[in-house]
This record gives sequence, C-alpha cells and structure tokens, in this order.
Amino acid sequence: MSSMTELTVRRRGTLAVASSAPLLVLTNYTVPMVTLPETARSLGAGPTGPVWILGAIALGLSALLLVSGGLADDYGRRRVLVVGTGVLAVASVVAAVSTTVPMFVLARLFQGGASAAMLAASLGIVGHAYPTGRERLRATGRYGAMIGLGTALGPLASGLLATVSGWRTVYWLMAVCALALAAVSAMVLEESRSETPRRFDVPGVVLLSLGVAALVAGVTEGRAGWARPVVLGAFAVAVVLLVAFVAVERRRSEPLLDPELFGRPAFLVATGGALVVGAAVVGLLSYLPSVLQTTYGLTPLDTGLLFGVWSGLSFAASLLARHVRLGAAARFALGLGLSAAGFGGLLNVGDSLTLPLILAGLAVSGVGSGLINSSITHLAIESVPAHRVSMGSGANNTARYVGSSLGAAGVAAVVGGFGVGQGTAVAVAACIVLTGVTAITALAVRS
Repeated sequence: MSSMTELTVRRRGTLAVASSAPLLVLTNYTVPMVTLPETARSLGAGPTGPVWILGAIALGLSALLLVSGGLADDYGRRRVLVVGTGVLAVASVVAAVSTTVPMFVLARLFQGGASAAMLAASLGIVGHAYPTGRERLRATGRYGAMIGLGTALGPLASGLLATVSGWRTVYWLMAVCALALAAVSAMVLEESRSETPRRFDVPGVVLLSLGVAALVAGVTEGRAGWARPVVLGAFAVAVVLLVAFVAVERRRSEPLLDPELFGRPAFLVATGGALVVGAAVVGLLSYLPSVLQTTYGLTPLDTGLLFGVWSGLSFAASLLARHVRLGAAARFALGLGLSAAGFGGLLNVGDSLTLPLILAGLAVSGVGSGLINSSITHLAIESVPAHRVSMGSGANNTARYVGSSLGAAGVAAVVGGFGVGQGTAVAVAACIVLTGVTAITALAVRS
C-alpha cells in the first residue's frame, strides 16, 4: 500500500471516529424533545421545570465550549475527546436513575459540559487531519451531516423506547454508546495539539463560563415571570461578568478568545449566524413537539416520526451540500432562507393540526438546516488560523447553544404569555424574521 493510500485510509478512519462525536452529542441533545411532558410528570416538575429539563444541557454546552476548544488545542484533542465522552457516559447513567428535577438537571448540565469537550475536540481533530482544500470541504460537510443525523435519531430513538419501556431507557443507551466511542477514540485516533500552545487563561475561563451560565439561567427562569428578583439578579450578574470578561481579555497577551477574530467577516458570519440558528431554528423546533403533544395528544413516537422529516432531510441535505455550487457564506444564506420559508407552514400549528402543511414546512426547513450545518462548520474552521481551529469551533458552537437556550426559553415564554394559538404564531413569525434578516446580512458581509 502506497504512503498516499495509507494517509487516505488513516484520514478516513479519523473522520469516521471524530464525526461520531457530533452524532452522539446531537442524538443525546434531542432526546427530551419528544418525551418532555412524560419526563416532567415523572419528575414532578413545576412551572419552570420543563424548560430546565429541555435547556439544561444547552447551558452546560454553551458555558464550556470555548473553554474546551482552548484545552483541546493546548493539551491534546484526543485526550479531551476521550475524557469528555467518559463523563457523558457517567452523566447519562445519573439521568437514567434521576427521581427529581434538580437531579436530572444536574445530570444534563454535566452531559452538556461533556458534550462541549466532545464537539470542540472532534472538530479540531477533523481540521488537523484535513488542513486545506476540497478535502477539508468534503470532510467538514460530512461532519456537519452528523449533526443532522443525530438530530434525527434522538427523537426517533427516544420516542420508540419511551413507547416500549419508558423515557429512562434511552439514557442507558446513551451511556453504552458513549463508553464505546471513548474506547474506539482512544485506540484509533492519533493525538494532535496546537504547535503554538498558550498559557491557560484562568480569569477568562471563569468569567466567560459563569457569565454565559447566568445569562441562560436568567432566560430559563424568566418563563415564570421576568420581573422576579432571581431573574433580574441573574441578568445583572451576567452583564457584570461578561463586561469584565471583555475588559480582562483586551489586556491579556494570550486571550481565551482572540479579539482580532472579530475583524474577520467570515468569523462574524459563522458566529453570529450560529447564534441565530440556535435561537430561531434549534430553539423553536425543540419546543414545538411538546406543544403538539399537550395540544393534540400526539405520542412521543408520533412527534418523533413527524420531526424526523425535518431532521432526516437535514442529514441528507448536509451530505449533498457540496454539490451546491455556492461559497460557504452563500450556501449558509440559502439555508437560512429555506428555513424561514419552511417555518411559514408552522404558523398555525397552535390552532389546527394540518399535517400536509406542517410536513411541507418541516421538509423545506429541514433542507435549509442541512445547508446551514454543512456551511457553518466549514466557516467556523476557515475563519480562524490553522492552529486555532478548536477555538473557532468552540466560539461557533458556544453561540449556537446559547442561542438554542435563549430560543427555547423565549418560545416557551411567548406561548405561555399569549396562549398556544396566538403565542405559537408570534414565536414562529419572529423566527421567520430573524432567519430572513440573518440571511440577507450573511450575503451582505460576503460581498
């Protein structure tokens, strides 16, 4: 076997294993989407309990993604991936045996932190294995496709297992899968790290992690009343910590997040776009299954199959996106536009269960999500220097999951405030406007 063939085989093996990380993370992330009402009842959740059950993992993800990217770059991407996957296995067991909302939320928080390590390290591994050219474009497209596949598998597996044996079974399955991935990663992947390591930015890590956590906690608790002291206090703490983070990072020679990155248009498109995708796409579609179950009596399996149309087409579109002869930014804008168009079919979902219209809307927005996932992954890597690919992926994914937390909590607050019919229409309309404006902005920045 020639050296070139050996390199190709090794790269393909690396891509297959590394791409299993986002597959597992997104499968686990979307598990509660279709079992939220059943899980909340089983754990005795109060008014804000369902939002915490749904959003706790996003809090852990968003608080630690950027930190995990820096750790992966400096201390070894394979090491961070293996440790993160092991923690996910343990946290999944705790989720499976939880008897109260706080216990389950704590488990999901740890799952989120572990998922952060897995995403940042795995994308860094892919970026290191495919440093330039069309091969990188194909690799990041396949990596991004796993996001769509995981999003499809999570609700389907959760809905099926909940119907057969209860909502807890899927978390035992997640634990087994995580242990398997940790073992394979340790055996197959080669270690890689940045050639120019930096000192660990302890002040930046503490300020950013706690600031993001306070922001997401404030939005999540806001569903029970935005003027409550706990909500206002969380927002105040978030503002103070994030302002302090910016001030500290400007004075550091080796910041956690390099301020010069914000001078790169591609980085702005990738990171700002990820925030919007999280809020308007992931946040909205994470909460709608519970609306369908509580309003129309659909089962977890029913909603899993229904939203499988969206996530399945997202997976297919991610794989085929490389055949769309557009640049990454233009393809990203096209994906946002299709998502906005598809949401039009969901405007009346709170008033009537018109399945053909809902299916059409989910299908169109699913294709859009696939184009988004493939292009935003490529933008995240291309927008930063080669030795900081984990930093770029960490910033991108941080924005995505902060957005998803804000979006899910925001949709829940709007639906709760206006009622299911009007509230759902208002929330969907807001997401249409947000994705449409972001698509136009992405094209403007590109040009």
